[in-house]
Amino acid sequence: MPIPHFTARLSLLALALALAGCAGDGASRSSRPAAANAAARRGFAPGDPLRIVEADTATLAARMADGNLSSVRLTQAYLDRIAALDDNGPRLNAVIEINPNAIAEARALDEERKAGKLRGRLHGIPVLVKDNIDATPMVNSAGSLALAGHRPKRDAPLVAALRAAGAVILGKTNLSEWANFRSDRSISGWSARGGLTRNPYVLDRSACGSSSGTGTAIAANLAAVGVGTETDGSVLCPSAMNGLVGFKPTVGLVSRAGIIPISSSQDTAGPMARSVADAAQLLSVLAAAEAGDDSAARAAAGKRVADYVAALDADSLNGARLGLLRDSAVKLPPEGNAALQRALKLMRDAGATIVEVRMPNDGKWREAEFQVLLYEFKDGLERYLRESGAPIKTMDELIAFNRANAAHEMPYFGQELLEQAARKNSLKDPAYRKAAAQARQLAGAQGIDAALKQHKLDALIAPTTSPAFMVDPVNGDVLSGENWGAAAVAGYPSLTVPMGEASGLPVGLAFIGKRWSDAQLLSLGYAFEQAAQARTPPRYRQTLSP
Repeated sequence: MPIPHFTARLSLLALALALAGCAGDGASRSSRPAAANAAARRGFAPGDPLRIVEADTATLAARMADGNLSSVRLTQAYLDRIAALDDNGPRLNAVIEINPNAIAEARALDEERKAGKLRGRLHGIPVLVKDNIDATPMVNSAGSLALAGHRPKRDAPLVAALRAAGAVILGKTNLSEWANFRSDRSISGWSARGGLTRNPYVLDRSACGSSSGTGTAIAANLAAVGVGTETDGSVLCPSAMNGLVGFKPTVGLVSRAGIIPISSSQDTAGPMARSVADAAQLLSVLAAAEAGDDSAARAAAGKRVADYVAALDADSLNGARLGLLRDSAVKLPPEGNAALQRALKLMRDAGATIVEVRMPNDGKWREAEFQVLLYEFKDGLERYLRESGAPIKTMDELIAFNRANAAHEMPYFGQELLEQAARKNSLKDPAYRKAAAQARQLAGAQGIDAALKQHKLDALIAPTTSPAFMVDPVNGDVLSGENWGAAAVAGYPSLTVPMGEASGLPVGLAFIGKRWSDAQLLSLGYAFEQAAQARTPPRYRQTLSP
Protein backbone atom coordinates (compact mmCIF):
# COMPACT_ATOMS: atom_id res chain seq x y z
CA MET A 1 0.00 0.00 0.00
CA PRO A 2 1.25 3.51 -0.69
CA ILE A 3 0.92 4.73 2.92
CA PRO A 4 2.44 6.19 4.96
CA HIS A 5 2.87 8.63 2.10
CA PHE A 6 6.58 8.16 1.52
CA THR A 7 8.42 10.16 -1.17
CA ALA A 8 11.42 9.63 -3.40
CA ARG A 9 13.03 10.74 -6.67
CA LEU A 10 13.58 9.39 -10.18
CA SER A 11 16.08 6.72 -11.30
CA LEU A 12 17.51 5.13 -14.41
CA LEU A 13 15.71 2.48 -16.46
CA ALA A 14 18.69 0.17 -16.06
CA LEU A 15 18.12 -0.01 -12.33
CA ALA A 16 14.46 -0.87 -12.87
CA LEU A 17 15.45 -3.66 -15.23
CA ALA A 18 17.94 -4.99 -12.69
CA LEU A 19 15.19 -5.06 -10.07
CA ALA A 20 12.86 -6.91 -12.43
CA GLY A 21 15.49 -9.58 -12.90
CA CYS A 22 15.60 -10.36 -9.16
CA ALA A 23 12.90 -13.03 -9.11
CA GLY A 24 13.75 -14.26 -5.63
CA ASP A 25 11.93 -17.60 -5.46
CA GLY A 26 12.58 -19.42 -8.71
CA ALA A 27 10.57 -22.48 -7.72
CA SER A 28 7.17 -20.93 -8.32
CA ARG A 29 8.09 -19.86 -11.87
CA SER A 30 10.48 -22.66 -12.87
CA SER A 31 7.92 -24.52 -15.00
CA ARG A 32 7.43 -21.48 -17.21
CA PRO A 33 9.68 -20.27 -20.06
CA ALA A 34 12.80 -18.22 -19.42
CA ALA A 35 12.61 -14.52 -20.15
CA ALA A 36 13.57 -13.17 -23.55
CA ASN A 37 13.64 -9.40 -23.40
CA ALA A 38 14.51 -8.56 -27.01
CA ALA A 39 10.80 -8.48 -27.84
CA ALA A 40 10.17 -5.79 -25.24
CA ARG A 41 12.66 -3.50 -26.95
CA ARG A 42 10.63 -3.55 -30.14
CA GLY A 43 7.21 -3.07 -28.52
CA PHE A 44 6.09 -6.68 -28.26
CA ALA A 45 2.49 -7.91 -28.00
CA PRO A 46 1.29 -11.49 -28.62
CA GLY A 47 -1.42 -12.53 -31.03
CA ASP A 48 -5.04 -12.89 -29.98
CA PRO A 49 -6.51 -15.83 -31.92
CA LEU A 50 -9.40 -16.33 -29.47
CA ARG A 51 -10.27 -12.60 -29.31
CA ILE A 52 -9.92 -12.39 -25.54
CA VAL A 53 -8.04 -9.09 -25.32
CA GLU A 54 -10.25 -6.49 -23.61
CA ALA A 55 -13.17 -8.95 -23.57
CA ASP A 56 -15.41 -8.59 -20.54
CA THR A 57 -16.76 -11.47 -18.49
CA ALA A 58 -20.26 -11.18 -19.98
CA THR A 59 -18.88 -11.55 -23.51
CA LEU A 60 -16.71 -14.51 -22.55
CA ALA A 61 -19.62 -16.16 -20.72
CA ALA A 62 -21.89 -15.66 -23.75
CA ARG A 63 -19.32 -17.25 -26.05
CA MET A 64 -19.04 -20.25 -23.74
CA ALA A 65 -22.83 -20.52 -23.61
CA ASP A 66 -22.95 -20.50 -27.43
CA GLY A 67 -20.31 -23.23 -27.62
CA ASN A 68 -17.84 -20.95 -29.41
CA LEU A 69 -15.40 -21.08 -26.53
CA SER A 70 -14.62 -23.44 -23.68
CA SER A 71 -13.17 -22.73 -20.27
CA VAL A 72 -10.21 -24.96 -21.11
CA ARG A 73 -9.41 -22.99 -24.28
CA LEU A 74 -9.91 -19.68 -22.46
CA THR A 75 -7.74 -20.72 -19.53
CA GLN A 76 -5.01 -21.95 -21.88
CA ALA A 77 -5.17 -18.68 -23.84
CA TYR A 78 -4.52 -16.70 -20.65
CA LEU A 79 -1.69 -19.07 -19.69
CA ASP A 80 -0.21 -18.46 -23.16
CA ARG A 81 -0.41 -14.70 -22.63
CA ILE A 82 1.28 -15.07 -19.25
CA ALA A 83 4.11 -16.98 -20.93
CA ALA A 84 4.36 -14.41 -23.72
CA LEU A 85 4.10 -11.20 -21.69
CA ASP A 86 4.96 -12.08 -18.11
CA ASP A 87 7.84 -14.50 -18.62
CA ASN A 88 8.99 -13.34 -22.05
CA GLY A 89 8.70 -10.18 -24.12
CA PRO A 90 8.27 -7.25 -21.74
CA ARG A 91 8.56 -9.64 -18.77
CA LEU A 92 5.93 -7.94 -16.66
CA ASN A 93 6.53 -10.12 -13.57
CA ALA A 94 2.88 -9.80 -12.56
CA VAL A 95 2.05 -13.47 -11.89
CA ILE A 96 4.04 -15.01 -9.06
CA GLU A 97 2.59 -18.53 -9.29
CA ILE A 98 0.35 -20.54 -11.61
CA ASN A 99 -2.34 -22.79 -10.17
CA PRO A 100 -1.17 -26.27 -11.26
CA ASN A 101 -4.82 -27.38 -11.31
CA ALA A 102 -6.11 -24.53 -13.47
CA ILE A 103 -6.68 -26.58 -16.63
CA ALA A 104 -8.22 -29.44 -14.64
CA GLU A 105 -10.57 -26.99 -12.92
CA ALA A 106 -11.54 -25.50 -16.29
CA ARG A 107 -12.16 -28.97 -17.74
CA ALA A 108 -14.42 -29.91 -14.83
CA LEU A 109 -16.41 -26.70 -15.30
CA ASP A 110 -16.79 -27.42 -19.02
CA GLU A 111 -18.19 -30.84 -18.13
CA GLU A 112 -20.63 -29.25 -15.71
CA ARG A 113 -21.76 -26.87 -18.45
CA LYS A 114 -22.33 -29.78 -20.82
CA ALA A 115 -24.42 -31.46 -18.12
CA GLY A 116 -26.57 -28.35 -17.77
CA LYS A 117 -25.12 -27.18 -14.47
CA LEU A 118 -24.12 -23.51 -14.27
CA ARG A 119 -22.73 -22.16 -11.02
CA GLY A 120 -23.12 -18.49 -11.90
CA ARG A 121 -22.09 -15.75 -14.33
CA LEU A 122 -18.40 -16.43 -13.65
CA HIS A 123 -18.72 -20.10 -14.63
CA GLY A 124 -15.47 -20.99 -16.42
CA ILE A 125 -13.98 -17.48 -16.11
CA PRO A 126 -10.26 -17.38 -15.08
CA VAL A 127 -9.47 -15.10 -12.14
CA LEU A 128 -6.13 -14.08 -10.59
CA VAL A 129 -5.79 -13.42 -6.85
CA LYS A 130 -3.14 -11.52 -4.93
CA ASP A 131 -0.40 -13.43 -3.13
CA ASN A 132 -1.60 -12.55 0.34
CA ILE A 133 -4.84 -14.54 -0.01
CA ASP A 134 -5.05 -18.25 0.89
CA ALA A 135 -5.77 -20.25 -2.29
CA THR A 136 -4.95 -23.96 -2.38
CA PRO A 137 -2.75 -25.63 -3.47
CA MET A 138 -0.57 -22.54 -3.94
CA VAL A 139 1.80 -20.74 -1.60
CA ASN A 140 0.60 -17.70 0.33
CA SER A 141 3.67 -15.59 1.02
CA ALA A 142 2.93 -11.84 0.90
CA GLY A 143 5.99 -11.89 -1.38
CA SER A 144 8.35 -12.88 1.44
CA LEU A 145 10.89 -15.69 1.24
CA ALA A 146 10.07 -16.39 4.89
CA LEU A 147 6.73 -17.80 3.67
CA ALA A 148 7.91 -19.22 0.33
CA GLY A 149 7.02 -22.73 1.52
CA HIS A 150 3.77 -21.78 3.26
CA ARG A 151 0.84 -23.66 1.67
CA PRO A 152 -2.40 -23.06 3.60
CA LYS A 153 -4.64 -26.07 4.03
CA ARG A 154 -7.85 -24.33 2.97
CA ASP A 155 -9.05 -21.51 0.74
CA ALA A 156 -9.86 -18.09 2.10
CA PRO A 157 -13.67 -17.66 2.15
CA LEU A 158 -13.51 -15.28 -0.80
CA VAL A 159 -11.60 -17.86 -2.86
CA ALA A 160 -14.10 -20.54 -1.85
CA ALA A 161 -16.86 -18.18 -3.01
CA LEU A 162 -15.13 -17.67 -6.36
CA ARG A 163 -14.86 -21.41 -6.87
CA ALA A 164 -18.48 -21.93 -5.82
CA ALA A 165 -19.47 -19.32 -8.44
CA GLY A 166 -17.60 -21.28 -11.12
CA ALA A 167 -14.45 -19.19 -11.44
CA VAL A 168 -11.15 -20.82 -12.41
CA ILE A 169 -8.40 -19.76 -10.03
CA LEU A 170 -5.69 -19.14 -12.60
CA GLY A 171 -2.89 -18.23 -10.24
CA LYS A 172 -1.56 -15.64 -7.83
CA THR A 173 -0.16 -12.19 -8.46
CA ASN A 174 2.96 -10.47 -7.20
CA LEU A 175 2.72 -7.58 -4.75
CA SER A 176 4.72 -5.08 -2.79
CA GLU A 177 6.22 -7.33 -0.11
CA TRP A 178 4.13 -7.44 3.08
CA ALA A 179 1.62 -5.24 1.22
CA ASN A 180 4.17 -2.40 1.30
CA PHE A 181 4.27 -2.16 5.08
CA ARG A 182 7.92 -3.01 5.62
CA SER A 183 10.02 0.09 5.00
CA ASP A 184 9.70 3.85 4.57
CA ARG A 185 11.78 3.57 1.36
CA SER A 186 9.94 0.64 -0.19
CA ILE A 187 9.53 0.04 -3.91
CA SER A 188 5.94 -0.62 -4.98
CA GLY A 189 5.57 -3.89 -6.83
CA TRP A 190 8.81 -5.44 -5.53
CA SER A 191 8.98 -8.57 -3.43
CA ALA A 192 11.90 -10.86 -2.68
CA ARG A 193 9.90 -13.83 -3.94
CA GLY A 194 8.48 -12.24 -7.09
CA GLY A 195 10.91 -9.50 -8.15
CA LEU A 196 9.60 -6.23 -9.61
CA THR A 197 6.25 -5.96 -11.35
CA ARG A 198 6.36 -3.53 -14.27
CA ASN A 199 3.76 -1.12 -15.55
CA PRO A 200 2.60 -2.42 -18.97
CA TYR A 201 2.00 1.09 -20.33
CA VAL A 202 5.61 2.21 -19.86
CA LEU A 203 7.94 -0.42 -18.46
CA ASP A 204 10.23 1.84 -16.43
CA ARG A 205 7.23 3.32 -14.59
CA SER A 206 5.76 2.04 -11.34
CA ALA A 207 2.77 -0.28 -11.33
CA CYS A 208 2.08 1.17 -7.86
CA GLY A 209 0.98 -1.13 -5.07
CA SER A 210 0.57 -3.08 -3.14
CA SER A 211 -1.76 -4.94 -5.55
CA SER A 212 0.78 -4.32 -8.31
CA GLY A 213 0.64 -7.75 -9.89
CA THR A 214 -3.14 -7.77 -10.09
CA GLY A 215 -3.13 -4.30 -11.64
CA THR A 216 -0.56 -5.12 -14.29
CA ALA A 217 -2.00 -8.56 -15.04
CA ILE A 218 -5.56 -7.40 -15.62
CA ALA A 219 -4.39 -4.36 -17.63
CA ALA A 220 -2.35 -6.71 -19.85
CA ASN A 221 -5.27 -9.15 -20.21
CA LEU A 222 -3.53 -12.01 -18.39
CA ALA A 223 -6.91 -12.93 -16.84
CA ALA A 224 -10.48 -11.75 -17.10
CA VAL A 225 -10.60 -10.09 -13.67
CA GLY A 226 -8.50 -10.04 -10.51
CA VAL A 227 -8.67 -9.62 -6.77
CA GLY A 228 -6.51 -7.13 -4.91
CA THR A 229 -6.44 -6.00 -1.31
CA GLU A 230 -6.26 -2.52 0.17
CA THR A 231 -5.35 -0.99 3.48
CA ASP A 232 -4.70 2.51 2.15
CA GLY A 233 -4.56 2.85 -1.63
CA SER A 234 -3.45 -0.68 -2.55
CA VAL A 235 -6.39 -1.28 -4.91
CA LEU A 236 -6.99 2.28 -6.10
CA CYS A 237 -3.38 3.24 -6.85
CA PRO A 238 -2.40 0.25 -9.05
CA SER A 239 -5.81 0.40 -10.73
CA ALA A 240 -5.43 4.09 -11.59
CA MET A 241 -1.84 3.71 -12.80
CA ASN A 242 -2.72 0.64 -14.90
CA GLY A 243 -5.85 2.03 -16.55
CA LEU A 244 -8.29 -0.13 -14.57
CA VAL A 245 -11.45 0.10 -12.56
CA GLY A 246 -10.59 -0.61 -8.94
CA PHE A 247 -13.11 -0.79 -6.13
CA LYS A 248 -12.38 -0.73 -2.39
CA PRO A 249 -15.55 -1.87 -0.62
CA THR A 250 -16.78 -0.73 2.76
CA VAL A 251 -14.69 -2.58 5.33
CA GLY A 252 -16.61 -5.73 6.30
CA LEU A 253 -18.49 -6.11 3.02
CA VAL A 254 -15.97 -8.79 1.95
CA SER A 255 -14.57 -11.30 4.43
CA ARG A 256 -10.90 -10.79 5.33
CA ALA A 257 -10.51 -14.32 6.75
CA GLY A 258 -7.59 -16.14 5.12
CA ILE A 259 -5.85 -12.93 4.06
CA ILE A 260 -2.44 -11.99 5.47
CA PRO A 261 -3.39 -8.81 7.32
CA ILE A 262 -2.09 -5.36 8.07
CA SER A 263 -5.06 -3.68 9.73
CA SER A 264 -8.32 -4.99 11.11
CA SER A 265 -9.63 -1.42 10.89
CA GLN A 266 -8.83 -0.80 7.24
CA ASP A 267 -8.07 -4.03 5.34
CA THR A 268 -10.39 -5.27 2.61
CA ALA A 269 -10.20 -7.26 -0.59
CA GLY A 270 -11.63 -5.66 -3.71
CA PRO A 271 -12.17 -6.26 -7.43
CA MET A 272 -9.84 -4.97 -10.14
CA ALA A 273 -11.19 -5.08 -13.68
CA ARG A 274 -11.24 -3.43 -17.07
CA SER A 275 -14.85 -2.27 -16.67
CA VAL A 276 -17.19 -1.23 -13.89
CA ALA A 277 -19.63 -4.01 -14.81
CA ASP A 278 -16.91 -6.61 -14.34
CA ALA A 279 -15.90 -5.06 -11.02
CA ALA A 280 -19.53 -5.16 -9.90
CA GLN A 281 -19.88 -8.78 -11.05
CA LEU A 282 -16.78 -9.82 -9.14
CA LEU A 283 -17.90 -7.88 -6.07
CA SER A 284 -21.23 -9.74 -6.11
CA VAL A 285 -19.28 -12.98 -5.65
CA LEU A 286 -16.74 -11.65 -3.14
CA ALA A 287 -19.42 -10.10 -0.95
CA ALA A 288 -21.26 -13.43 -0.81
CA ALA A 289 -18.33 -15.19 0.86
CA GLU A 290 -18.79 -16.69 4.30
CA ALA A 291 -17.58 -14.37 7.04
CA GLY A 292 -15.30 -16.96 8.67
CA ASP A 293 -13.53 -15.48 11.69
CA ASP A 294 -13.95 -11.89 10.44
CA SER A 295 -16.11 -10.02 12.97
CA ALA A 296 -16.50 -7.02 10.63
CA ALA A 297 -17.89 -9.29 7.90
CA ARG A 298 -20.34 -10.85 10.36
CA ALA A 299 -21.48 -7.37 11.40
CA ALA A 300 -22.11 -6.48 7.75
CA ALA A 301 -24.99 -8.95 7.43
CA GLY A 302 -27.95 -7.17 5.86
CA LYS A 303 -25.76 -4.49 4.24
CA ARG A 304 -24.88 -6.50 1.13
CA VAL A 305 -26.58 -6.21 -2.24
CA ALA A 306 -27.22 -9.57 -3.89
CA ASP A 307 -26.38 -8.35 -7.40
CA TYR A 308 -24.21 -5.27 -7.82
CA VAL A 309 -24.48 -5.50 -11.60
CA ALA A 310 -28.26 -5.11 -11.45
CA ALA A 311 -27.76 -1.93 -9.41
CA LEU A 312 -25.78 -0.25 -12.22
CA ASP A 313 -27.62 2.56 -14.00
CA ALA A 314 -26.12 4.43 -16.95
CA ASP A 315 -28.38 7.40 -16.07
CA SER A 316 -27.34 7.62 -12.42
CA LEU A 317 -25.40 10.86 -12.93
CA ASN A 318 -28.62 12.62 -13.87
CA GLY A 319 -29.61 14.60 -10.79
CA ALA A 320 -26.54 13.54 -8.78
CA ARG A 321 -24.67 16.09 -6.67
CA LEU A 322 -20.92 15.53 -6.65
CA GLY A 323 -18.28 17.35 -4.64
CA LEU A 324 -15.01 18.02 -6.47
CA LEU A 325 -12.05 18.03 -4.08
CA ARG A 326 -10.20 20.98 -5.56
CA ASP A 327 -7.54 21.35 -2.86
CA SER A 328 -6.27 17.78 -3.07
CA ALA A 329 -2.53 17.18 -3.14
CA VAL A 330 -2.60 15.43 -6.52
CA LYS A 331 -0.40 17.18 -9.06
CA LEU A 332 -1.60 16.47 -12.60
CA PRO A 333 0.38 17.43 -15.72
CA PRO A 334 -1.42 19.52 -18.37
CA GLU A 335 -2.77 16.45 -20.21
CA GLY A 336 -4.08 15.08 -16.94
CA ASN A 337 -5.81 18.36 -16.13
CA ALA A 338 -7.35 18.35 -19.60
CA ALA A 339 -8.67 14.83 -18.96
CA LEU A 340 -10.18 16.02 -15.68
CA GLN A 341 -11.91 18.94 -17.38
CA ARG A 342 -13.35 16.60 -20.03
CA ALA A 343 -14.57 14.30 -17.27
CA LEU A 344 -16.29 17.15 -15.44
CA LYS A 345 -17.99 18.32 -18.64
CA LEU A 346 -19.19 14.81 -19.41
CA MET A 347 -20.73 14.48 -15.96
CA ARG A 348 -22.40 17.89 -16.16
CA ASP A 349 -23.74 17.03 -19.61
CA ALA A 350 -25.13 13.82 -18.10
CA GLY A 351 -27.12 15.88 -15.58
CA ALA A 352 -24.79 15.98 -12.57
CA THR A 353 -24.28 19.07 -10.43
CA ILE A 354 -20.65 19.51 -9.44
CA VAL A 355 -19.64 21.79 -6.60
CA GLU A 356 -16.12 22.51 -5.40
CA VAL A 357 -15.51 21.40 -1.82
CA ARG A 358 -12.72 20.84 0.64
CA MET A 359 -12.15 17.73 2.71
CA PRO A 360 -12.43 18.73 6.38
CA ASN A 361 -9.39 17.68 8.42
CA ASP A 362 -7.61 16.64 5.21
CA GLY A 363 -4.59 14.53 6.16
CA LYS A 364 -4.85 15.23 9.88
CA TRP A 365 -5.63 11.55 10.52
CA ARG A 366 -2.32 10.27 9.15
CA GLU A 367 -0.25 10.14 12.32
CA ALA A 368 -3.05 8.44 14.25
CA GLU A 369 -3.57 6.04 11.33
CA PHE A 370 0.11 5.14 11.24
CA GLN A 371 0.10 4.23 14.93
CA VAL A 372 -3.03 2.14 14.43
CA LEU A 373 -1.41 0.23 11.59
CA LEU A 374 1.70 -0.56 13.64
CA TYR A 375 -0.38 -1.98 16.49
CA GLU A 376 -2.80 -3.89 14.27
CA PHE A 377 -0.12 -5.28 11.97
CA LYS A 378 1.68 -6.98 14.83
CA ASP A 379 -1.51 -8.32 16.35
CA GLY A 380 -3.10 -9.51 13.11
CA LEU A 381 0.01 -10.91 11.46
CA GLU A 382 1.04 -12.97 14.46
CA ARG A 383 -2.48 -14.37 14.73
CA TYR A 384 -2.49 -15.30 11.02
CA LEU A 385 0.94 -16.95 11.26
CA ARG A 386 -0.08 -19.06 14.25
CA GLU A 387 -3.48 -20.11 12.97
CA SER A 388 -2.40 -20.89 9.40
CA GLY A 389 0.54 -23.10 10.40
CA ALA A 390 3.13 -20.79 8.87
CA PRO A 391 6.85 -21.63 9.28
CA ILE A 392 7.38 -18.48 11.36
CA LYS A 393 5.07 -17.43 14.18
CA THR A 394 6.08 -13.95 15.35
CA MET A 395 7.14 -10.56 14.08
CA ASP A 396 10.49 -11.03 15.81
CA GLU A 397 11.07 -14.27 13.90
CA LEU A 398 10.26 -12.49 10.63
CA ILE A 399 12.71 -9.69 11.43
CA ALA A 400 15.41 -12.23 12.28
CA PHE A 401 14.76 -14.13 9.03
CA ASN A 402 15.16 -10.95 7.00
CA ARG A 403 18.43 -10.11 8.73
CA ALA A 404 19.78 -13.61 8.14
CA ASN A 405 18.77 -13.41 4.47
CA ALA A 406 19.45 -9.73 3.90
CA ALA A 407 21.14 -10.21 0.52
CA HIS A 408 17.87 -11.52 -0.93
CA GLU A 409 15.29 -9.85 1.32
CA MET A 410 16.80 -6.40 1.81
CA PRO A 411 18.96 -5.53 -1.22
CA TYR A 412 17.19 -2.18 -1.78
CA PHE A 413 15.40 -1.19 1.43
CA GLY A 414 15.13 -2.29 5.04
CA GLN A 415 12.43 -3.29 7.51
CA GLU A 416 11.98 -0.26 9.73
CA LEU A 417 8.20 -0.63 9.88
CA LEU A 418 8.43 -4.26 10.96
CA GLU A 419 10.81 -3.22 13.73
CA GLN A 420 8.51 -0.42 14.87
CA ALA A 421 5.50 -2.74 14.87
CA ALA A 422 7.38 -5.38 16.86
CA ARG A 423 7.83 -2.90 19.70
CA LYS A 424 4.10 -2.20 20.06
CA ASN A 425 1.98 -3.53 22.91
CA SER A 426 -1.35 -5.33 22.59
CA LEU A 427 -4.56 -3.76 21.31
CA LYS A 428 -5.54 -3.17 24.93
CA ASP A 429 -3.02 -0.34 25.07
CA PRO A 430 -4.87 2.97 25.73
CA ALA A 431 -2.60 4.69 23.20
CA TYR A 432 -3.86 2.35 20.48
CA ARG A 433 -7.49 2.84 21.39
CA LYS A 434 -7.10 6.62 21.40
CA ALA A 435 -5.37 6.63 18.00
CA ALA A 436 -7.98 4.31 16.47
CA ALA A 437 -10.89 6.47 17.63
CA GLN A 438 -9.16 9.66 16.52
CA ALA A 439 -8.32 8.36 13.03
CA ARG A 440 -11.86 7.11 12.36
CA GLN A 441 -13.43 10.33 13.61
CA LEU A 442 -11.17 12.66 11.63
CA ALA A 443 -11.51 10.77 8.36
CA GLY A 444 -15.12 9.62 8.73
CA ALA A 445 -17.60 11.66 10.76
CA GLN A 446 -15.55 14.88 10.65
CA GLY A 447 -14.18 14.25 7.16
CA ILE A 448 -16.17 12.48 4.44
CA ASP A 449 -19.50 12.56 6.27
CA ALA A 450 -19.16 16.25 7.10
CA ALA A 451 -18.37 17.18 3.49
CA LEU A 452 -21.27 15.12 2.12
CA LYS A 453 -23.74 16.54 4.63
CA GLN A 454 -22.66 20.19 4.34
CA HIS A 455 -23.11 20.26 0.57
CA LYS A 456 -25.93 17.66 0.30
CA LEU A 457 -23.73 15.44 -1.91
CA ASP A 458 -24.14 11.93 -3.24
CA ALA A 459 -20.37 11.41 -3.48
CA LEU A 460 -17.01 13.14 -3.61
CA ILE A 461 -14.86 13.06 -6.74
CA ALA A 462 -11.21 13.89 -7.45
CA PRO A 463 -8.25 12.70 -9.51
CA THR A 464 -7.23 9.39 -7.96
CA THR A 465 -3.49 10.13 -8.11
CA SER A 466 -0.85 11.38 -10.53
CA PRO A 467 0.35 9.33 -13.52
CA ALA A 468 2.81 6.52 -12.82
CA PHE A 469 6.21 7.66 -11.54
CA MET A 470 9.55 6.11 -12.50
CA VAL A 471 10.86 3.19 -10.46
CA ASP A 472 13.61 4.29 -8.08
CA PRO A 473 15.39 1.49 -6.21
CA VAL A 474 17.62 4.00 -4.40
CA ASN A 475 15.07 6.31 -2.83
CA GLY A 476 11.82 4.39 -3.13
CA ASP A 477 8.42 5.53 -4.34
CA VAL A 478 7.55 9.03 -5.51
CA LEU A 479 3.82 9.48 -4.91
CA SER A 480 2.66 13.00 -5.68
CA GLY A 481 -0.64 13.10 -3.89
CA GLU A 482 -3.65 10.81 -3.57
CA ASN A 483 -7.38 10.93 -2.91
CA TRP A 484 -8.06 7.56 -1.31
CA GLY A 485 -6.72 8.13 2.22
CA ALA A 486 -9.89 9.41 3.90
CA ALA A 487 -12.01 6.50 2.65
CA ALA A 488 -9.30 4.04 3.64
CA VAL A 489 -9.01 5.30 7.21
CA ALA A 490 -12.78 5.68 7.67
CA GLY A 491 -13.43 2.22 6.20
CA TYR A 492 -15.73 3.73 3.53
CA PRO A 493 -15.98 2.65 -0.14
CA SER A 494 -13.95 4.25 -2.91
CA LEU A 495 -13.73 3.66 -6.65
CA THR A 496 -11.36 4.65 -9.44
CA VAL A 497 -12.38 4.72 -13.10
CA PRO A 498 -10.13 5.61 -16.07
CA MET A 499 -10.64 9.20 -17.22
CA GLY A 500 -7.81 9.60 -19.76
CA GLU A 501 -4.06 9.60 -20.22
CA ALA A 502 -1.06 11.88 -19.84
CA SER A 503 1.86 11.03 -22.16
CA GLY A 504 0.34 7.58 -22.60
CA LEU A 505 0.08 6.96 -18.85
CA PRO A 506 -3.41 6.33 -17.44
CA VAL A 507 -5.13 8.79 -15.11
CA GLY A 508 -8.09 7.79 -12.94
CA LEU A 509 -11.07 9.58 -11.42
CA ALA A 510 -11.93 8.65 -7.82
CA PHE A 511 -15.45 8.41 -6.40
CA ILE A 512 -15.75 8.42 -2.58
CA GLY A 513 -18.95 7.71 -0.66
CA LYS A 514 -20.38 7.17 2.79
CA ARG A 515 -20.32 3.81 4.56
CA TRP A 516 -22.39 1.14 2.75
CA SER A 517 -22.89 3.29 -0.35
CA ASP A 518 -21.04 0.66 -2.40
CA ALA A 519 -23.82 0.04 -4.94
CA GLN A 520 -24.48 3.75 -5.44
CA LEU A 521 -20.79 4.50 -5.93
CA LEU A 522 -20.41 1.74 -8.52
CA SER A 523 -23.46 3.04 -10.38
CA LEU A 524 -22.09 6.59 -10.51
CA GLY A 525 -18.78 5.24 -11.78
CA TYR A 526 -20.58 3.12 -14.36
CA ALA A 527 -22.49 6.12 -15.71
CA PHE A 528 -19.25 8.08 -15.99
CA GLU A 529 -17.45 5.16 -17.65
CA GLN A 530 -20.20 4.75 -20.26
CA ALA A 531 -19.94 8.43 -21.15
CA ALA A 532 -16.14 8.66 -21.09
CA GLN A 533 -15.01 5.31 -22.56
CA ALA A 534 -11.51 6.38 -21.51
CA ARG A 535 -9.67 3.09 -21.05
CA THR A 536 -7.01 2.24 -23.65
CA PRO A 537 -5.00 -1.03 -23.66
CA PRO A 538 -1.30 -0.91 -22.70
CA ARG A 539 1.38 -0.57 -25.35
CA TYR A 540 4.40 -1.97 -23.46
CA ARG A 541 6.64 0.98 -24.26
CA GLN A 542 10.13 0.71 -22.82
CA THR A 543 10.35 4.34 -21.65
CA LEU A 544 9.02 7.83 -22.25
CA SER A 545 12.52 9.22 -22.60
CA PRO A 546 13.54 10.41 -26.11
